[in-house]
Amino acid sequence: MAGLIMALALAAAPAAGPTPPDKVHQYHDVVISPAGDLIAGIESDDPLQSEADPHPVVVVRSRADGKVLATYDPCPTCFYAGAAWSPDGKALAFVSSNRKTRTATLEVVRDGKAAVALDFAGLLDTPRWSPDGQTLAVLATDRPRKQTGATQAGAALVGEIGAATDEQRIAILPSAGGPLKFLSPADTFVYEYDWTPDGKAFVATAAKGDGDNNWWIAKLAAVGVDGSFRVIADPGVQMKWPKASPDGRSVSFIGGLHSDFGPTGGDIWTVPLAGGRATDKTPGFKGSFTSLAWRQGTLFATAIVGDNNAVLTVDPASGATKTLFTAPATFSAGEGKVSLSADGKILAGVSEDFTTAPHIGAGPVGSPHQITHENDAVTPQVTARSITWKNEGFEVQGWLTGPAHVEPGKKYPMIVLVHGGPSSAVQPTYMWKGTTNDLVQHGFFVFQANPRGSFGQGEAFTKANIKDFGGGDLRDILAGVDAVEKVAPVDDKRLGVYGHSYGGFMTMWTVTHSQRFKAGVAGAGIADWVSYYGENGIDKWMVPFFGATAYDDPATYDRMSPIRYIHAAKTPTFIYVGERDVECPPDQSLQFHHGLDSMGVPNSLVIYAGEGHGIREAEHREDLKRRTLAWFDKYLGQP
Repeated sequence: MAGLIMALALAAAPAAGPTPPDKVHQYHDVVISPAGDLIAGIESDDPLQSEADPHPVVVVRSRADGKVLATYDPCPTCFYAGAAWSPDGKALAFVSSNRKTRTATLEVVRDGKAAVALDFAGLLDTPRWSPDGQTLAVLATDRPRKQTGATQAGAALVGEIGAATDEQRIAILPSAGGPLKFLSPADTFVYEYDWTPDGKAFVATAAKGDGDNNWWIAKLAAVGVDGSFRVIADPGVQMKWPKASPDGRSVSFIGGLHSDFGPTGGDIWTVPLAGGRATDKTPGFKGSFTSLAWRQGTLFATAIVGDNNAVLTVDPASGATKTLFTAPATFSAGEGKVSLSADGKILAGVSEDFTTAPHIGAGPVGSPHQITHENDAVTPQVTARSITWKNEGFEVQGWLTGPAHVEPGKKYPMIVLVHGGPSSAVQPTYMWKGTTNDLVQHGFFVFQANPRGSFGQGEAFTKANIKDFGGGDLRDILAGVDAVEKVAPVDDKRLGVYGHSYGGFMTMWTVTHSQRFKAGVAGAGIADWVSYYGENGIDKWMVPFFGATAYDDPATYDRMSPIRYIHAAKTPTFIYVGERDVECPPDQSLQFHHGLDSMGVPNSLVIYAGEGHGIREAEHREDLKRRTLAWFDKYLGQP
């Protein structure tokens, strides 16, 4: 990774644009063996011409040179996830899932052969070996009504609403295979978990009731292999990555303000395993921690720090950090953002940035190097650079991507793409497919800011838009557009704004509060926070940001609702949403569509059948791409 990351610079490009690759090799769930000699992962070839998810295989490689030693594909119609090495490195477990039937198997590879350890009529996730290697634990959902997670398409709203919910529970089975034994309570959803060093219990984040909604109020708990359950702490922050210390005396976790279960950022907290007060150990850290791992008494962490990602060690007593490795790239692995050998000396993970296709890097923690070469011939499709600017006392950062060939003297239209969340951050990922690349290849510059409310600059920055949605964060974005126009050939008269989820709300807010943009695209947005509170399936996320429920403080919710300012809207806006979106129900898009119609503002609304918060079906993705590009072409002119 180090030394292999291409410089992110918006520079003069060749006379002709690059040829798009036919496919890009993808690496997921990469995990290094305890001895540091093998790497396992889920790999696939993602073709440019298809929007469908490619079928993966499980691959085992040599850590030294990346050579493929074995591949496993026991179910040609399934998807794989959760690769996990046994403590002695002699066995590998992974989950095989059938998305249509919502059934799964737990596969275990021994002596080069994969065998079914468990055939389950439900969903399986996150297999973890016990410290002695004799037991496997999983997160299991028995006979689910939907795929796990609020971003998935919701179950049909028929019958008695709320009478039954899917519960994801910790369960164990012998590592050689056998019956599944559920441990955590039947009325409790477990989100994440980790074995304690003695193998007698787990530390977990868990909440009673609907798993889609209650992560924001989850507690830290201990779950015994005997089925016991006790709450360790309720720190009043959202928790990620609970990890028991090697001495079994404490639990570390990442805590902070989160608007979604998926993206992670926050400070490192600790609490006694016996229970007690949780303490923020890194309150002044100027970044956002993203994953944790204990190795032989050392606490390792990854973090977003400005426009870089870093690997660090953290003193759990003082909170002091030491940076081991940093780069302007995105890291990913199966056990966090990076995977570590048992002694903590060897690292493995996937690295990519806007112009560098994914590859596996491995080696000493401070100096990993590239070991895979499937994407060596894949060339940059865009130019990219990090932009920083100051606004209202904040130093703000964002990413500008543009066409590979820029004609001298020509001014280009630009799309401001607002990320979801708001607790999230735009990270450098290889641009060859997807929304940003579609826009750039069509001839647009794309600007993605990380305004206040984002990860990457510490908890104070992440909390800076509480009770101020669309206020300071929009001012940060507009100041960022000004900064971009000083260094890039962008036509201020041909600006568009586009976002999904919180970004969809921001599009609705922007077109009712600014005339700077000539076209907008609002995906899965929120028009009216008051009605949204009673409609969505995840209302628990809102109280930390709004300070109270919509019933206790409707004025705050009302003040930040785009629909209240609909008379100011003049920007033509394309609106889309999934029919079964739990997070941002279609009614919100319908309200905004009706409001724009009433004001005589050109608009279009598409509701995609069967889709949830993400548009996943290949034909729907293609339709959305076509409509989005056509909308911007119509109102911004051909690039």
